[in-house]
Formats: sequence, structure tokens, C-alpha cells
Amino acid sequence: MKRAAIVIAVLGMCAWSFGQDKTAQSTPAAGQTQPVPAGKRPPQAKTQPEFEAYKAAMVLNDGASAEKAAADFATKYPDSELRVVLYKSAMQKFQQANDADKMMDMAQKALTYDPDDPEALVGVAQVLTERTRDTDLDKDQRLAEAKKDAERALATVDTDLPTTGYPADKLDQFKRYMRSEAYAVIGTLASNGERWPEAETNLRKSIDVFPEQVDPVAVLRLAIALDKQNKTAEALKYANQAVDLTKDRADSAAGKAARAEQDRLTKLSSGTAPGQNSPK
Repeated sequence: MKRAAIVIAVLGMCAWSFGQDKTAQSTPAAGQTQPVPAGKRPPQAKTQPEFEAYKAAMVLNDGASAEKAAADFATKYPDSELRVVLYKSAMQKFQQANDADKMMDMAQKALTYDPDDPEALVGVAQVLTERTRDTDLDKDQRLAEAKKDAERALATVDTDLPTTGYPADKLDQFKRYMRSEAYAVIGTLASNGERWPEAETNLRKSIDVFPEQVDPVAVLRLAIALDKQNKTAEALKYANQAVDLTKDRADSAAGKAARAEQDRLTKLSSGTAPGQNSPK
């Protein structure tokens, strides 16, 4: 799964504070009023035992253990606000392990507790987009669901994320990362459907909104979308970028595809049709 480390790092800013129970929070001094928090309130534990169980589940490193801990926690604390956080934590661990099926299972579990969670919405959309095949009987429904979830995430990233008490720069980074992933899904769906102008628009948005760590697959897909519209010079620029971004893994599928596209566009730019030798 692409760029999984970014989401883990950004979420690390708030994972522990999500669980702070109300008894641990400071009380205003006499004569003072508690400030009204801006934005959505983070999920909280209602009791100290609930908070301790949450902390124990959050430190687990592998997806299977995290999934079991989330299920046990949800059974023991069926009204806890933290259930969605634990299932998203399990989702992230399966994402890191490149286990797409379990990643989607955990994302769907999280959505049962918060149907507007942008991270879970994007997780489902990514797996449906990447794992749906032309031979699937429910292909159209799966791809429609992927687009709906990605578009929903673009809206809820501004309304569903807790904002109180977190550094503004980290929140901004996470929001832009989520938008980048959502636009990449929509652009990929358009590419797969050969809707090249739509693909170009959304893949550009995906790249531009999160320049900290550009996704080479999105760059390659943008190069191809431009190539299909006969925008050869600009397509070659992005193909060159995709090659550079995959220089440390040239033998990967993305690396090989980037080099093949670069070679094709270089020959087109030089007036040599792909598959022909350059004139001597």
C-alpha cells in the first residue's frame, strides 16, 4: 500500500490523546469557565479502565493482534467512542503489511461506528479500486462504491476530524494527505475507464495537494493520461519524474512501467515511433 508510513506518522500526533478519559482532564479554577473547544471533540474514554484497555490495544504491532484487541475492546466497552480508533489502528497495521483484504475489513468495521470517517472511507475506496477485476460480477457496484467513498472523504475530511488540541500544521498535513489519496482513487478510476481528461484533473490534484511525498504511481498515471490525450511533451515530463521517484526500485512494477512509458514518450518526442530504431 502506498505511502502508508505518512498516515501512521501523522496520526501518531493524536493517537494517545484520543483516549484521555474525562477524569484526567484539567478542571478550570474557581471563577473561570472552560474554553469551548473548536471543531469536533476527540473521542474519549469514560472510565480509567476503558482508557487502560485502549492503551494496551494501541501498542500492539501486528494486524491480527490489533484486530483481536479491537474486537475484545468493542465487546467489553460496547458504547465506547474509542472503538473506531482501534479498528483504524488495525487497518493501518494491515495496510503496512500490504494485506488489502484485511485492511478493507478493518476500514469497514470502523465505518460501522463512524460512517463519515475520511481515513476509513479512503481505505475502502483504495482497496475496491485496486482489487476490482473486469471479471468480477459486481464490478460496477464495487467501482461505484469506491468513487462514492472517495468523494465522501473529500467532504468529511473537513467536518469529521477532531481538531481540538492538535497542532494546526499536523492537522493540515493529514487533511492534505487524505485529499491526495482520495483524488488518486478518483483519478485511477477515471484512468481505468479511459476518461482521460477526468483522470488528468484528479491526478494533478492528488500530486499538487501533498507535495511532501509525491506518489510515483499517481505521477505515472498522470503521464499516461496526458499521453493518451497526445500531450506528449508534458507527459514525458511526468514520466521522467516517475522514473526519478522509482530510481531505488527500478525493478518494481511501478519502476518498470515508468521506464517503459519514458522510453515510449522519448521516442515519440524524437520522431521515432515506439518499437523502431532511431535513424542513423
